[in-house]
Amino acid sequence: MKNVAYSKWQLNSLVLLRVFIGWHFLYEGVIKLYNPAWTAKGYLLTSQGFMHAFYVWLAGDSLIGIVDTLMVAGLLVVGVGLMAGIRIRWVAVAGSVILMLLYLAHPAFPGLSSGYSAGNYWFINNNLIEIAALMVIFQFPVSHYFSLEVLFKKKKSSEQTV
Repeated sequence: MKNVAYSKWQLNSLVLLRVFIGWHFLYEGVIKLYNPAWTAKGYLLTSQGFMHAFYVWLAGDSLIGIVDTLMVAGLLVVGVGLMAGIRIRWVAVAGSVILMLLYLAHPAFPGLSSGYSAGNYWFINNNLIEIAALMVIFQFPVSHYFSLEVLFKKKKSSEQTV
């Protein structure tokens, strides 16, 4: 495979995209963490589409505490990972999984009410758009340009040469 040199504009744009999506995840996680009344139960119970039974099961009294904790933790980990540049490819996949689960609970399918969906554009909504952006982040070398991983690698390599 041929090595491709990206321009600074291209790399800066990808980093900006990564940081903006990271901010979105981090913000959502912090808001949920500091709101003692927040729970995913209402979102799950009002789910629509072919996975409705699964989401109702997740909203059950025995699982909702675990689901709420995993949602907040997942949002925070993905947000911090993307913003700081730590394990970017892993957190891009994790973020895509979270968003796909959210999408499938309230899919933008014709005939279903948009309910909790933000921006329902006949099959496409904001969750799918952000998943596509995370796929771009996953596929391009955004961790090699501006991230904490780069700083740690530089520090490690300079310590080894001393």
